Amino acid sequence: MHQFDVIVEKDSEGYLVASIPALTGCHTQAKSLDELMERIREAIELCLEVQGEVPEQLDFVGIQRISVAA
Repeated sequence: MHQFDVIVEKDSEGYLVASIPALTGCHTQAKSLDELMERIREAIELCLEVQGEVPEQLDFVGIQRISVAA
């Protein structure tokens, strides 16, 4: 059994977006948190299948918000 940290954000249209920092390109979206968690679990399983190996376990430290001029 492997554990992954999930980052959840909300986009401008109200969708919840989940991504897995430890798995490049592993993300999904949904309207509800329950549906999002189901979809991200499926996305993780697919990413692991495609990559063929489990990445090194990372320790979650925290999230910081930073502003830059665009």
